[in-house]
Amino acid sequence: MTYEVLPVGDDQWSIVAWLWQDFRHDLGTVVNGFPLPDGRYRHEWLDAYPAPDRSGYLAWAPHPNTGEPAPIGFALVRGLLPDPELSRDERLMQAFFVVPAARRDGLGRSFALDVISRHPGLWAIPFQHDNTAARSFWPRVATEAWGAEWTETTEAVPGRVDVPPDHWIRSR
Repeated sequence: MTYEVLPVGDDQWSIVAWLWQDFRHDLGTVVNGFPLPDGRYRHEWLDAYPAPDRSGYLAWAPHPNTGEPAPIGFALVRGLLPDPELSRDERLMQAFFVVPAARRDGLGRSFALDVISRHPGLWAIPFQHDNTAARSFWPRVATEAWGAEWTETTEAVPGRVDVPPDHWIRSR
């Protein structure tokens, strides 16, 4: 599948918001997530975009029925400016999503690598323990991006003693 990765334009955040609902729906079985009373899923992370230390990307491909450009995924990255409160200056893949119909052909891997390559430096990629797709996807991406120069650790989810710790991949 041919596709193009572009920064989210000022007038395209509503597109990301629509895809965000699909992203959170996908995670619903992993995080036991229900929609809020208004029918939407949690979106506070998305609400923090755009910002000077954050960037978003959309992956676009021709729609299979119309040929028109269609959004097939998004990535949200934060930590693009130094933060004196953090112990290390790193970019964080805060959210990453590819629509189900565009998965399984390597597009997600190349999309993730494209986004990582746009922001040189140290990276952190967190994901939930019970997200089995992410647990196989992100280590492969890390190896391709950084070779053996990465680690995977687990960290407790703040305020959630009832869930397994998150996994964190960090480049070195």
